[in-house]
Amino acid sequence: MAVVEVPTRARPWALACAVFVVAAVAQRLYWIAGGRWGYTACDRTDLVDPAGGCGADQVVALPFWSGWGAVGVGVALAMVLGCTVRFNGSWARSGSWAAAALLLVVAFPLHLVFEIPAALAGRPSDWRDLGARLALVAGGVLFAGLANASGPQSGPAAVGYRPVPRWTRRWAYVAVALPLVGWAVPHGLWVLGVPVGISERELNDIQRSLSTATGVAITLVPPLAGLLVLGLVQRWGQQFPRWVPGLHGRQVPRRLAVIPAGVVALTLVTYGVLSIAVLVGELLTGDTRWSEVWDGWAVTATLLVFLGWGVSLAVTTTGYALATSAGTSMTRLPGSEHS
Repeated sequence: MAVVEVPTRARPWALACAVFVVAAVAQRLYWIAGGRWGYTACDRTDLVDPAGGCGADQVVALPFWSGWGAVGVGVALAMVLGCTVRFNGSWARSGSWAAAALLLVVAFPLHLVFEIPAALAGRPSDWRDLGARLALVAGGVLFAGLANASGPQSGPAAVGYRPVPRWTRRWAYVAVALPLVGWAVPHGLWVLGVPVGISERELNDIQRSLSTATGVAITLVPPLAGLLVLGLVQRWGQQFPRWVPGLHGRQVPRRLAVIPAGVVALTLVTYGVLSIAVLVGELLTGDTRWSEVWDGWAVTATLLVFLGWGVSLAVTTTGYALATSAGTSMTRLPGSEHS
């Protein structure tokens, strides 16, 4: 295996990834040695004194994946980092992409979209858990940046507005409509006390556990965030609008749009697939009955909403990436249209 020096532009990413891995492993070794700073024993489904980590200081036997298991993962990440820096081949970059995907999936960033607004609105929250998962998101972004920067230097970015294919626009509208119709509408009705697609018992549990401010935050955040997908098919997603001070008229960095959108799409699809798989498993084992699924059909439907939202966002992101790639700077894409 030939040794190829890592590109200069990738060195800051490699250094940041190394700091992340060392810090994560050091924290786990600290927990193994008996320290509990930053550790949480909270069950997210039944928070008890979340501010204190739910009695984390009294935990004697550290769970495997919080201790030695996490250390093992950290060692594996260090090996991936070393291979990417030393060999800089396509297989090494694939390892960094895989590490980024693993960290992002394990972080469950989709939960953060709901939990952080709920916490800010006053709902009891486990800030240690939220902080740990934000750190995992940061690590995933760093490894993705390393993989991207370690690749071949791309050509100059396309200048000006590049019309996206018609099919990209259609998928973008689907990605906007799904969180609005499939999430905001039913959750808004539940906040108002209307039992659409759920039982009276579940509605009472929701209203008892959520304040009005928290319910409004949980209802509005996904559709508002979903509106950002329009930037992938509109001019302001390729050129900064005139009202942006100091940047108006400049090109939007392609990675600034593609990487976050791709991460969110991966998260949504993963969450949808895993949730549906869990539901199917519970139906097969008898832990959940079909009558319960029917009584709570709106809750089950949200799983399909997340899956469809992720797929539509992924397709839209692909269309944006194709339209803005340097290789299409002088070529009209099939099905493209000017606006």
